[in-house]
Amino acid sequence: MEQRTDRITLTNTMIGLFLVGLSVRTFVISLPTVAAGLNTDMLGVSWALIAYQVAAVGLGIVLGQLGDVYSRHKTYGLGLIVATVSALLCGLSQNIGQLMLFRFFQGVGGAIVHSSGRALAMEAMPEGSEGKAQGLMAMAHHFGFFIGPPIGGFIIDLGSWRGVFFFLVPFGVAAILLTYLSKHEAAPRAAGRHHTVDYPGAALFMILTLAMTLFLDQKTAALSGPSQKAILALGAIVVTWAFWAHETKTHSPMLDPYFFTIRFFTYGAVALLAVCITQGLAMFLMPFYLQGVLGLSASFMGILFLVPSTLTLVISPASGHINDRIGPRVPLLIGLLCLMATFLVGANLKTTSHWVVPTLLLGLLGIGSAFFNVPIQAAMIVSLPKERWGSVAGLINTIFGLGHLLGISFSALLLTFAFQHYSGLSGAAPDPNNRLPFTSSVNLTFLGGMTMLLVSLWAVLKSGKIEKKRSAQAGD
Repeated sequence: MEQRTDRITLTNTMIGLFLVGLSVRTFVISLPTVAAGLNTDMLGVSWALIAYQVAAVGLGIVLGQLGDVYSRHKTYGLGLIVATVSALLCGLSQNIGQLMLFRFFQGVGGAIVHSSGRALAMEAMPEGSEGKAQGLMAMAHHFGFFIGPPIGGFIIDLGSWRGVFFFLVPFGVAAILLTYLSKHEAAPRAAGRHHTVDYPGAALFMILTLAMTLFLDQKTAALSGPSQKAILALGAIVVTWAFWAHETKTHSPMLDPYFFTIRFFTYGAVALLAVCITQGLAMFLMPFYLQGVLGLSASFMGILFLVPSTLTLVISPASGHINDRIGPRVPLLIGLLCLMATFLVGANLKTTSHWVVPTLLLGLLGIGSAFFNVPIQAAMIVSLPKERWGSVAGLINTIFGLGHLLGISFSALLLTFAFQHYSGLSGAAPDPNNRLPFTSSVNLTFLGGMTMLLVSLWAVLKSGKIEKKRSAQAGD
């Protein structure tokens, strides 16, 4: 019975992680169709994407703490219920405001499933199989990423964008039933069950995430004046100070300031954040360019999005092997060079480009991400004591979410200013149907994203110098 329960729990968590990955990528493909279906523009629908990321970034760490302090099994089940019900409500949304609200709750459910599911998977397997458990979770999550675009594209072409959300519901219901069948709660392995949940820190971090997003968002800028933007900027600064002051004093901080006293870790975090911003920028822009400018169908566009996912899945193990053999510096630089080539291609897209050109862009994005993401995460984790690795992994997930969130806002900001300049339409939102100025704006936005890659390159080179000094001291 014990073995059967373990297998049910492991299968259940794999379904949950698959569901989270699937929900992210199917929605990205549907963005242009959703905008048309709900009578909104590109900036309006971007907030349905942002709302999910705000929930995942602002609440991801503290939701993981809930499982550690209380019951991972119960919090995981709650996350599945929230994710499934919100997916159903997203499909029933009648306007962009409703979709934004339900997408936020979908992000909350996804964050709970992601954090509690990974921990449950380790509890479901024998001692010493933690690495294998995480490998299965990563495979399930990325498999959702992999098949999400083509499935989303075919659902849209055959039916409606609402079907993208309804498709998720049966998987959620199946996982909820398995959670009910798997009533066993493994004994906690960690000694940190006496820790408390940092609710004040979570609230401050959520406010900070929202303030930063509103400050960068062009839809908010159109509805507010300079004085309101200044208030938002000042509020973000004040909340940042309050959050950091709280985290340095509390007994169980949500974000441990100790991590950032390690210079190697700090430079790695900067490099990872900058790259994630560029990844979010590219993934947000490409559906609108492919469908709006080149006129590709949603299903064909979904097939093209298989390219980066496939290359990332195939190359990531090789990147990890190179990192283990010679260290992170070489794969990191290879990854950055590929990402820079990605943005050079993006800066030269045309209204008449063959679909092979954006496919090349997506392929370079997948290769660069595989070579960069694996070694930077490994280097950041091992730069800290082993007993803190679990907390570091949670922080890295938050950096991923924050980077993609900022990437969406950053791209919308640059794209809007560029579109208004090239089209001569003051106050206009970017419109892919106005193909020439929109494409020119996409080119300029990709060039602007290159600055983030230069920041990442600087941080990687600085961390390399620290690693050399550390190796030299160890040799002495």
